Amino acid sequence: MSNTNIAAKAQYVGFKADHVGSFLRPERLKQARQKFAQGKISHEDLTQIENEEILKLIEQQKQHGVKAITDGELRRAWWHFDFMENLLGAEGFDEQEGYKFHGVETKPHQVRITGKLAYNPHHPHFEHFKFLKDALGDDATHTAKMTIPSPNMFMQRKIRINDVYGNDLQQYAEDLGQAYQQSIRHFYDLGCRYLQLDDVYWAFLVSKQRHDEAEKFGDSTEEIAKACVKTLNIALEYKPEDLIIGMHICRGNFASAWIYEGGYDSVEDYIFQQIENVDRYFLEYDDQRSGGFSPLAKLKGKNAEVVLGLITSKVEQLEDKQAIIARIHEAAEFLPLTQLALSPQCGFSSTEEGNRVDYDAQWKKLELINEIVAEVWEQ
Repeated sequence: MSNTNIAAKAQYVGFKADHVGSFLRPERLKQARQKFAQGKISHEDLTQIENEEILKLIEQQKQHGVKAITDGELRRAWWHFDFMENLLGAEGFDEQEGYKFHGVETKPHQVRITGKLAYNPHHPHFEHFKFLKDALGDDATHTAKMTIPSPNMFMQRKIRINDVYGNDLQQYAEDLGQAYQQSIRHFYDLGCRYLQLDDVYWAFLVSKQRHDEAEKFGDSTEEIAKACVKTLNIALEYKPEDLIIGMHICRGNFASAWIYEGGYDSVEDYIFQQIENVDRYFLEYDDQRSGGFSPLAKLKGKNAEVVLGLITSKVEQLEDKQAIIARIHEAAEFLPLTQLALSPQCGFSSTEEGNRVDYDAQWKKLELINEIVAEVWEQ
């Protein structure tokens, strides 16, 4: 259940058309990041270009009916590492191999634990959110939405097993949860009222990769899942009543490729019944890899929504409107329409490379979502 008050619910429940957060990087920004990496422009020059492109993106979102405005994650190279490596006790580094998606491999970057995990009051993402919030000003029809990786992204084995914590999963979960709890409070104090936690790890827990890992190392999926619940509940324990929390689960999103497959069935009790204070579940449902809708019944009667990720961000081709509407009504057999909403299954650019779609395709997808929402919910 969530402690979110009625006024906050009334405001954000209207976002039946939503999105996951990241947008394709404009060519000007790609070139600027390349020049910065080559030492041809300063960090100040890069920041100025980022600022200008984010202001343009804000206007583009407004023009295409987006109510929850993000900075598109335009300042990030990765959707998760940029946040993770700036917590105290963590650092980023380049390893020998990247993540292997279907048909493509990422850059070889990773995060490691170097000390006790803790909140960083000088985390750069705080200033990133402040810029977004200030840019929106007193606009009452839009809200600044912040997206950060879930603390569970630290549960990956190559990060979780380290020289600082050893195999002490409970202390690891405790410190991780506390670091996020304080970080979330800092975002709130800066004016954030809509925060999304991106959590690919739940999809990993139902995947073949997790089954293989468990066989190889002998650790318990159930024990790790319980630690994930503990971490999130600590992170959200003192969530203010007017802060909306979203949690996004997908199966990998890099250069239009994916990495995991498996339904929500085996983790439905953890994510829908044991985690507290999540208001909106952004769930990937754009193809058969995500399983069926029956797990959604676990949320019936609760005060949380499911934002159905039925529109893919991985290909340009627009979905058939009536086919999507039919799937929404199929989902409504398990959870009432009042508790459902619609979005893409993931962002359009989880890393700076972006999905293999044309820049304008992302806006056409969002326009389609608006059309479907108007037909299904706003009659």
